[in-house]
Amino acid sequence: MRRLRPIGLMATGHACVDVYQGSVPALVPFLVADRGLGYVAVSGITLAATLLSSVVQPVFGVLTDRRPLTWLIPVAMTTAGLGIALIGVGHTYLLSWLAAALSGLGVAAYHPEAARMARVVSGGSHVGMSWFSVGGNVGFALAPVLVTPIIAAGGLSLTPVLVVPALFGAAITSWAIRSRVTDAVTRARVAGADDWRSFLRLSAIMICRSIVFVGLGTFIALYAGQRVGGGTTTGGLALFILFAAGALGTLIGGRLATRYGRVRTLRTSYAVAVPAIACLVFVPGPAFFGFLAVTAIAMSIPFSLHVTLGQDFLPGRVGTAGGMTLGLAVSIGGVATPVLGTIAERTSLQLALSTLIALVLCCSLIGYAIPEPVSDGQRAQRSGGRPSPRARPGRIRPGDRERAGG
Repeated sequence: MRRLRPIGLMATGHACVDVYQGSVPALVPFLVADRGLGYVAVSGITLAATLLSSVVQPVFGVLTDRRPLTWLIPVAMTTAGLGIALIGVGHTYLLSWLAAALSGLGVAAYHPEAARMARVVSGGSHVGMSWFSVGGNVGFALAPVLVTPIIAAGGLSLTPVLVVPALFGAAITSWAIRSRVTDAVTRARVAGADDWRSFLRLSAIMICRSIVFVGLGTFIALYAGQRVGGGTTTGGLALFILFAAGALGTLIGGRLATRYGRVRTLRTSYAVAVPAIACLVFVPGPAFFGFLAVTAIAMSIPFSLHVTLGQDFLPGRVGTAGGMTLGLAVSIGGVATPVLGTIAERTSLQLALSTLIALVLCCSLIGYAIPEPVSDGQRAQRSGGRPSPRARPGRIRPGDRERAGG
């Protein structure tokens, strides 16, 4: 129970911050309708929210590997919320772009330290990390549910109301940070050699997945309107299905990995996602929503596994690995979104989305070049030693605070 409590608080905080990653695609139909923005212009808003995050996130990862920066987590959450709150206040494209960039900066600052804390409080458990990761998926899923009715009722001038989840998340996360359990385990260190070759291959998978998921998040609301009709309401439903099914897939992933292994689960999931996304793009009618759900689940099953795989590939740089897998790998997809927007404007949105099929296929194929990494317990057994307290979920012995280094 004591182990679940900090993970539950951190998962809730993760949901609050990732509401703002999901808010950007939820705002896209309103920016198109109210301000007449085209595909390239709205792609630029997504780019603003993700480009800065992609650039600075590794820096935050390096900083958190050097020393704990737990205070940064609530500050980052508030910054992410403030950016989205301001996105509808400015009446020019530049001001909206800058507000989206501010939100992206907050998201970038949050993920490395939060991922490091989540790993140690969960003891490296696949299921524990899946609960933390699913918090982000829940945030994505709640974004259209929160944003669509508010903005539909009062227009873009009501975006300041959207700062509330950030304030709530910052409050409960600050409480979690002050917990003795969390404070002790955030100082844990792991020994082991870094496998950069495998991590870079995993990064290639994460980049391809990011482009697919961010691309779907940006354009699926507009595409749903074209395929099924219904305008912004249908678009909001499509976004909810995308993110809610993604949350379900993340939870399933932790349990499948425990039973069948992470790499095997990753390979199989991406193999299933290839025909699913092909049907999503080309099969007409209400079946669109079913294929959207299958695509989201299959693409999200490996999500939390990316995190634990990355951290096991780089055991000496857990903050960097966590920032890359939870943050950078999600946000970097926005860099490619303007390319999809350009293809959509010059040809069709269907053709633009069809290019994502090849990227999912790449994820599946690269998965066969990744080995299952050595876990903390296996490292200890090979060295003839005992697993660290961090490798034993939920158990913190007296003196851990004194023995743990910064």
